[in-house]
Amino acid sequence: MSGAKTNHMTRRIADAAMTVLLLLLMAYQVTEEVLHEWIGLSMTVLVIFHQLLNRKWYGALFKGRYNAYRVLTAAVNILLLCSFALTAFCGMSMSSHAVPFLYGMAPLSFVRRMHLSMSHWAFVLMGLHLGLHIPAMTAGLKLKDRTRALLTCIFTCIGGIGLWLFLRSGMLNYLFFRVPFAFLDYEKAGWLVFLENLLMLSLFGNIGTLLRRVRVLR
Repeated sequence: MSGAKTNHMTRRIADAAMTVLLLLLMAYQVTEEVLHEWIGLSMTVLVIFHQLLNRKWYGALFKGRYNAYRVLTAAVNILLLCSFALTAFCGMSMSSHAVPFLYGMAPLSFVRRMHLSMSHWAFVLMGLHLGLHIPAMTAGLKLKDRTRALLTCIFTCIGGIGLWLFLRSGMLNYLFFRVPFAFLDYEKAGWLVFLENLLMLSLFGNIGTLLRRVRVLR
């Protein structure tokens, strides 16, 4: 296997691992504080590793012409990195277990609200990021028109359920700093928490895929 193919596969594996860790991080009521912090630290290391794998992309950032699609992908990637960085910084500033020596790097009143908002922005942007890559990852699949139509209907339904859960969860309040704390249901079964988060992530994945397909059709 060539170095380029190895790097591409490694990045896809890193994307998958980051998605799993993100779903775990968004299920705070399941993992609770100690495990949440260690998963967050693991996520930070993985994000840094992922950026190293993407160093050529950053090197080409100011080269060549930009069309609408390239502007979109660059914006999503950079905003995702910024949201991850702010989430990690704020999380470490509140850490009592994983990195307690970093506790208090910034005022707690600031980092609590910022961590809440940036973690949810990371969730939204990660879904868009994954969705923008799905058409390229599935381009080699030879699907019949009937199968393609069926899959489109299935994922449209999944996206609709994800939208309903997104609006019901009050995530808009977290994204736009409207509330200082997350309101979590500790009575909900763990598998249901993960399923609902996956469905909401799928909503933004569907949006990213749609944006990519519209670009391809042009």
